[in-house]
Amino acid sequence: MKLAADQLAQHLQRGLGELYAVYGDDPLLTLEAADAIRAAARASGCEEREVFTVERGFNWQSLTMSGNSLSLFASRRLLEIRIPSGKPGTEGGKALEAYCAALPPDTVTLVLLPKLDKATQNAKWFKALDAAGATVPVYPVDYARLPEWIGRRLAAQKQKADRDTLRFLAERVEGNLLAAHQEIQKLGLLYPEGNLSFDQVKNAVCDVARYDVFKLADALLEGDAARAARILDGLRGEGEDPILVLWALSREARQLAKIQVSVQAGAPAPQAMRAAGVWDSRQALVGKALRRLPLPRLQGALKRAADIDRMVKGLLKGDVWDELLQLGLSLAH
Repeated sequence: MKLAADQLAQHLQRGLGELYAVYGDDPLLTLEAADAIRAAARASGCEEREVFTVERGFNWQSLTMSGNSLSLFASRRLLEIRIPSGKPGTEGGKALEAYCAALPPDTVTLVLLPKLDKATQNAKWFKALDAAGATVPVYPVDYARLPEWIGRRLAAQKQKADRDTLRFLAERVEGNLLAAHQEIQKLGLLYPEGNLSFDQVKNAVCDVARYDVFKLADALLEGDAARAARILDGLRGEGEDPILVLWALSREARQLAKIQVSVQAGAPAPQAMRAAGVWDSRQALVGKALRRLPLPRLQGALKRAADIDRMVKGLLKGDVWDELLQLGLSLAH
């Protein structure tokens, strides 16, 4: 069964299962989910812990042999299977299926995996994990929910801050939850319980944000010009290739223009978005941009993108990063 990460603590309080598979690409949230399962296993009497790390040349027979052997030192044990690549291979897939079909007694099994695509989640070995226990997907906290997430973490250490301060803190740690966790802990060490002022947070918190072109695209679709400008500045400071940034901006403008043409021809917006390859999870965001950006503006943005491409190649004079900022602002406003 699939179990949401934010429901894991409540689930463990009701009772510990025999098998858990945790998968995701955020190091902090994945670690916290795994640690919660480990703590519950220790509380249930699992005094022995055995770890298998699946790397190239891994002997899957060792897992089978361990599953068939009884613990020598404790009545219960925790058996961890770490698959950093997320690809156990043909032999590994069959071994996992066989393992799940006959889970060893007095054993709690924890399988740790990276972020998995849809095809991998449909593989027989993953479905066997899901049928035998609980699969726990760990998703990153998106920017819109980050202030609320920080607020809950502060509340856990009996501190709180107003909305503007939480938003400021979110801007400084965007895309880096591990750093956010560390900054929140630092605030707990520096200041007493109760309200945190904006100045206290500003003086204590470093700028540890991680920027990427996909966050830039989201900011443009959302119409958040200030955030888009901040991300562009961050990408420039991190030495990102302007060609990649231009690709991201052009891709969004081209996709939006294609949808607008279809809508003007009479196609319903959801149908036009699907035809343009917009994921279901992004349709609300794209729909918001479509209501704000008419076709002529999108066509102008594509013409500007073509000029910037010529600047990058040295065929036209101009400041590439300044032009990227102007292009971004034209799509965000």
